[in-house]
Amino acid sequence: MAKAENVDQYLENHPNWAKELGELRRLFLSYDLGEGIKWGGPVYMMEGKNLFGLGAFKNHYAIWFFQGGLLKKNTDLLVNAQEGKTQAMRQIKFDETSKLNPDELKKYIEESISLQKQGKKLPPPKKKEILIPEDLENRFKEDEGLEKAFKKLTPGKQKEYSEYISQAKREETRKSRLDKIKALILEGKGLNDKYKNC
Repeated sequence: MAKAENVDQYLENHPNWAKELGELRRLFLSYDLGEGIKWGGPVYMMEGKNLFGLGAFKNHYAIWFFQGGLLKKNTDLLVNAQEGKTQAMRQIKFDETSKLNPDELKKYIEESISLQKQGKKLPPPKKKEILIPEDLENRFKEDEGLEKAFKKLTPGKQKEYSEYISQAKREETRKSRLDKIKALILEGKGLNDKYKNC
Protein backbone atom coordinates (compact mmCIF):
# COMPACT_ATOMS: atom_id res chain seq x y z
CA MET A 1 0.00 0.00 0.00
CA ALA A 2 1.41 3.36 -1.06
CA LYS A 3 2.04 5.92 1.67
CA ALA A 4 -0.67 8.56 1.67
CA GLU A 5 0.48 12.10 0.92
CA ASN A 6 -2.91 13.61 1.73
CA VAL A 7 -6.19 12.62 3.40
CA ASP A 8 -7.92 11.79 0.09
CA GLN A 9 -5.21 9.24 -0.64
CA TYR A 10 -5.50 7.86 2.89
CA LEU A 11 -9.22 7.26 2.37
CA GLU A 12 -8.54 5.61 -1.00
CA ASN A 13 -6.00 3.33 0.68
CA HIS A 14 -8.62 2.19 3.21
CA PRO A 15 -11.75 1.41 1.16
CA ASN A 16 -13.30 -0.73 3.95
CA TRP A 17 -13.61 2.32 6.18
CA ALA A 18 -13.55 5.16 3.62
CA LYS A 19 -17.22 6.09 4.13
CA GLU A 20 -16.92 6.26 7.93
CA LEU A 21 -13.56 8.05 7.84
CA GLY A 22 -15.04 10.52 5.36
CA GLU A 23 -17.86 11.28 7.80
CA LEU A 24 -15.38 11.84 10.62
CA ARG A 25 -13.25 14.02 8.36
CA ARG A 26 -16.24 16.25 7.53
CA LEU A 27 -17.03 16.46 11.24
CA PHE A 28 -13.50 17.63 12.11
CA LEU A 29 -13.43 20.09 9.23
CA SER A 30 -16.67 21.65 10.47
CA TYR A 31 -14.46 23.13 13.22
CA ASP A 32 -11.62 25.59 12.70
CA LEU A 33 -8.98 22.84 12.44
CA GLY A 34 -6.06 22.33 10.12
CA GLU A 35 -5.73 18.99 8.36
CA GLY A 36 -2.61 17.08 7.43
CA ILE A 37 -0.91 13.70 7.34
CA LYS A 38 1.42 12.76 10.18
CA TRP A 39 2.74 9.33 11.06
CA GLY A 40 0.95 8.04 7.96
CA GLY A 41 -2.57 9.10 8.99
CA PRO A 42 -4.90 12.11 9.02
CA VAL A 43 -4.29 14.57 11.84
CA TYR A 44 -6.38 17.61 12.82
CA MET A 45 -4.61 20.53 14.46
CA MET A 46 -5.27 23.85 16.12
CA GLU A 47 -2.58 26.52 16.33
CA GLY A 48 0.02 23.92 15.33
CA LYS A 49 -0.97 21.49 18.09
CA ASN A 50 -2.16 18.00 17.20
CA LEU A 51 -5.62 17.43 18.66
CA PHE A 52 -7.15 14.52 16.75
CA GLY A 53 -6.11 11.76 14.41
CA LEU A 54 -7.86 9.13 12.36
CA GLY A 55 -6.66 5.57 11.94
CA ALA A 56 -7.89 2.69 9.82
CA PHE A 57 -7.03 -0.92 10.59
CA LYS A 58 -8.12 -4.32 9.34
CA ASN A 59 -10.97 -4.83 11.81
CA HIS A 60 -11.59 -1.35 13.15
CA TYR A 61 -11.04 2.38 12.74
CA ALA A 62 -10.42 4.95 15.44
CA ILE A 63 -10.27 8.58 16.47
CA TRP A 64 -7.14 9.51 18.39
CA PHE A 65 -7.39 12.25 21.00
CA PHE A 66 -3.83 13.44 21.52
CA GLN A 67 -4.75 15.14 24.81
CA GLY A 68 -7.66 12.85 25.67
CA GLY A 69 -6.34 12.33 29.18
CA LEU A 70 -7.41 15.90 29.95
CA LEU A 71 -11.09 15.31 29.21
CA LYS A 72 -13.30 15.31 32.30
CA LYS A 73 -16.90 15.57 31.04
CA ASN A 74 -16.81 13.26 28.03
CA THR A 75 -14.89 10.10 28.82
CA ASP A 76 -17.25 7.13 28.46
CA LEU A 77 -16.07 6.12 24.97
CA LEU A 78 -12.37 6.84 25.52
CA VAL A 79 -9.81 4.12 26.11
CA ASN A 80 -6.10 4.56 26.81
CA ALA A 81 -4.25 4.27 23.51
CA GLN A 82 -1.36 2.32 25.05
CA GLU A 83 -1.91 1.47 28.68
CA GLY A 84 1.20 2.15 30.72
CA LYS A 85 3.00 3.88 27.84
CA THR A 86 1.03 7.00 27.14
CA GLN A 87 -0.22 9.52 29.64
CA ALA A 88 -2.39 11.71 27.42
CA MET A 89 -3.37 9.77 24.28
CA ARG A 90 -6.86 8.28 24.22
CA GLN A 91 -8.92 6.76 21.44
CA ILE A 92 -12.44 5.85 20.47
CA LYS A 93 -12.57 2.59 18.50
CA PHE A 94 -15.25 1.63 15.99
CA ASP A 95 -15.92 -1.58 14.09
CA GLU A 96 -18.50 -2.88 11.62
CA THR A 97 -21.16 -3.00 14.35
CA SER A 98 -20.61 0.63 15.40
CA LYS A 99 -22.96 3.42 14.41
CA LEU A 100 -21.38 6.85 14.22
CA ASN A 101 -23.19 9.38 16.36
CA PRO A 102 -21.90 12.83 15.32
CA ASP A 103 -23.84 14.61 18.09
CA GLU A 104 -22.15 12.49 20.75
CA LEU A 105 -18.71 12.86 19.14
CA LYS A 106 -19.12 16.65 18.97
CA LYS A 107 -19.11 16.77 22.78
CA TYR A 108 -15.68 15.09 22.86
CA ILE A 109 -14.33 17.28 20.08
CA GLU A 110 -15.63 20.51 21.59
CA GLU A 111 -14.29 19.71 25.06
CA SER A 112 -10.87 18.95 23.51
CA ILE A 113 -10.89 22.21 21.56
CA SER A 114 -11.95 24.16 24.65
CA LEU A 115 -9.12 22.65 26.69
CA GLN A 116 -6.65 23.51 23.91
CA LYS A 117 -7.87 27.12 23.82
CA GLN A 118 -7.40 27.31 27.60
CA GLY A 119 -3.84 26.06 27.20
CA LYS A 120 -4.46 23.02 29.41
CA LYS A 121 -1.76 20.35 29.44
CA LEU A 122 -1.09 17.24 31.44
CA PRO A 123 1.91 17.63 33.72
CA PRO A 124 4.93 15.64 32.58
CA PRO A 125 5.20 12.22 34.20
CA LYS A 126 7.34 12.06 37.29
CA LYS A 127 10.78 10.69 36.61
CA LYS A 128 11.35 7.35 38.25
CA GLU A 129 14.15 7.34 40.79
CA ILE A 130 17.09 5.21 39.77
CA LEU A 131 17.86 2.58 42.39
CA ILE A 132 21.61 2.23 42.60
CA PRO A 133 22.59 -1.24 43.80
CA GLU A 134 24.51 -1.57 47.05
CA ASP A 135 27.56 -3.07 45.29
CA LEU A 136 27.84 0.00 43.07
CA GLU A 137 27.34 2.34 46.04
CA ASN A 138 30.16 0.56 47.88
CA ARG A 139 32.43 0.95 44.85
CA PHE A 140 31.66 4.68 44.83
CA LYS A 141 32.90 4.92 48.45
CA GLU A 142 36.22 3.44 47.31
CA ASP A 143 36.47 5.58 44.17
CA GLU A 144 35.12 9.16 44.18
CA GLY A 145 36.11 9.65 40.54
CA LEU A 146 33.87 6.76 39.53
CA GLU A 147 30.94 8.26 41.42
CA LYS A 148 31.46 11.68 39.82
CA ALA A 149 31.67 10.13 36.35
CA PHE A 150 28.53 8.08 37.03
CA LYS A 151 26.56 11.16 38.12
CA LYS A 152 27.52 12.92 34.86
CA LEU A 153 25.88 10.13 32.83
CA THR A 154 22.33 10.53 31.50
CA PRO A 155 19.59 8.95 33.64
CA GLY A 156 19.14 6.28 30.94
CA LYS A 157 22.80 5.26 31.11
CA GLN A 158 22.73 5.27 34.92
CA LYS A 159 19.70 2.99 34.80
CA GLU A 160 21.41 0.59 32.36
CA TYR A 161 24.40 0.21 34.65
CA SER A 162 22.30 -0.11 37.82
CA GLU A 163 20.14 -2.83 36.28
CA TYR A 164 23.17 -4.62 34.86
CA ILE A 165 24.69 -4.92 38.34
CA SER A 166 21.47 -5.66 40.25
CA GLN A 167 20.42 -8.42 37.82
CA ALA A 168 23.48 -10.50 38.67
CA LYS A 169 22.56 -13.12 41.28
CA ARG A 170 26.02 -14.11 42.47
CA GLU A 171 28.46 -11.83 44.26
CA GLU A 172 31.31 -12.93 41.96
CA THR A 173 29.26 -11.96 38.91
CA ARG A 174 28.41 -8.54 40.37
CA LYS A 175 32.10 -7.94 41.15
CA SER A 176 33.11 -9.03 37.66
CA ARG A 177 30.50 -6.74 36.11
CA LEU A 178 31.63 -3.81 38.25
CA ASP A 179 35.21 -4.32 37.08
CA LYS A 180 34.02 -4.52 33.48
CA ILE A 181 31.97 -1.30 33.51
CA LYS A 182 34.37 0.94 35.42
CA ALA A 183 36.32 2.05 32.32
CA LEU A 184 33.10 2.69 30.36
CA ILE A 185 31.68 4.87 33.12
CA LEU A 186 34.91 6.85 33.44
CA GLU A 187 34.83 7.45 29.65
CA GLY A 188 31.23 8.70 29.91
CA LYS A 189 29.93 5.82 27.79
CA GLY A 190 26.74 3.88 28.23
CA LEU A 191 26.68 0.14 28.75
CA ASN A 192 25.05 -0.48 25.36
CA ASP A 193 26.55 2.41 23.36
CA LYS A 194 28.57 0.06 21.15
CA TYR A 195 25.33 -1.55 19.91
CA LYS A 196 23.66 1.73 19.06
CA ASN A 197 23.77 3.04 15.48
CA CYS A 198 24.81 -0.38 14.18
